[in-house]
Order: sequence, then structure tokens, then C-alpha cells
Amino acid sequence: MGLAGLTHISTHGAPLSHTASMVTSQVSSVFTARALTKTYGEGDTAVHALRGVDLDIVRGEFVVLLGASGSGKSTLLNILGGLDTATSGSAQWTHDGAVHELIGADDAELTRYRREHVGFVFQFYNLIPSLTAEENVALVTDLATDPMDPGEALALVGLAERRHHFVSQLSGGEQQRVAIARAIAKRPAVLLCDEPTGALDCATGVMVLQAIERVNRELGTTTVVITHNAPIAEIADRVLRLADGRIVDSHVNEHKQPASALSW
Repeated sequence: MGLAGLTHISTHGAPLSHTASMVTSQVSSVFTARALTKTYGEGDTAVHALRGVDLDIVRGEFVVLLGASGSGKSTLLNILGGLDTATSGSAQWTHDGAVHELIGADDAELTRYRREHVGFVFQFYNLIPSLTAEENVALVTDLATDPMDPGEALALVGLAERRHHFVSQLSGGEQQRVAIARAIAKRPAVLLCDEPTGALDCATGVMVLQAIERVNRELGTTTVVITHNAPIAEIADRVLRLADGRIVDSHVNEHKQPASALSW
């Protein structure tokens, strides 16, 4: 698994959150955060990005973190993804029945965690222009222990026919779907998406969300999407709304919508 260096914690008594469609005796949390804080700077200029966040995300769940710019959603996602660390509190990640503490893990441990278990999708695609779509995906599969074939990953996001095209020959939505294929090709346990439609129009954004939706549904990948765009929350199993560094509302979507039904 490659995470022996992360602190191992007993799972006994760990609280769980449930979505209406996932209530089962076998439900387990992938992420658990307690009293999580993040402060940048100090004194009068300190910025309190997170203020005591408690969070549980269940295996296979599709969660949307909704909030305005500055609400703390990107900071929270970055801590869960091992890109940043908290000022205080606990953030635990569970894999194969073992619970690992992310807070306090060293750089090598977090790098291993990100490389082996987390897929990231950002607002900007970060593709290499001199490579084809397939070659961009292969950059990840060459490093993974049990990867998908790059063509399989591209087919999953609807780009099988574009696999040999260079980045400049792809639309913005197609480039973002290549980025999703790259993120899932290593078969990550979790997919973390930071404003994946932020640079796209509605029609193109819907296609990107359909690709993310399909990954969650067909691969069972635990998926977290952050957005400021309220209509996107309708495709989630559960919506967490953030404001001023706190989760101020959490609700299950009783009537979850397909991405194809969205407009904004």
C-alpha cells in the first residue's frame, strides 16, 4: 500500500455520516476530520481559512463542497488531498480497514499518498501540449502500480476517438476530460475536483460533470467536487455548504439530478 509511515489509528467508535442511498451496516468513512483549523500568517494579518471543521465522507459517496470564494473549500480539499496541512485538528484517511492520520505526516509520506491513492482535477488542465491525449494519460499510468490502459481511461470520459489528438486539437471541455482520465487512470481511491467547470461554459461544463458522474457511478470512486456554482450541487449525494471557514449546512439530496439536467 505504500503508507506504512503514516500514523495508524484504531477505528473503534469512529462516527460516520450516511447518505440516504448508502445506509448499510457495512458503510465506512474514507475521510474523517475533527476540529480542523487552518491559519495563514499570524497576529493582526492572520487569515483563518478553516475554523474547526468536522467532516465525514463515506466510501463511494459523491460530495459537493459549495461556497463562495474565500469560504475555505479549497483549503479543506487541499488538506484532504495531502497538498496542504492543517494548523490543528485531525484529518484521517481510511484504506483497506486501516486509518491513517494525514496531519503530521512528512512530505515523503504525503507524496506517496497522493501518488498512489488520490486523483486530482483542477480548474486548469495542466496538460503537456507536445503530447497526445493518450500520452498525457500515460504519464500517470507509467508510475502507477495497477493502472488502467490509457485508452480505457479516455473511453470512460468519452474520448476514445480523440486519443491520438494533441492538446491544441482539443476543445476546453475535451482537455478537462483528458485531465479527468489522467486522474482516474491510476485507479485512485478518491477523486478530488477543484472547480472543474470554472473555466467552461454550461454546455461544456455539463459534459465534464457527466464524465465525473460516470467515474463515481461505474468505478465507485469516492468523489469530492468543490464549486461556487449552486446548480452543480444537485448532482451530489450530499452537499456541504461552507462559509467563513465553517461548514454551515449539510444535507442529502433526496432528489439527486443527473448532470445532463443541469443548467446555469
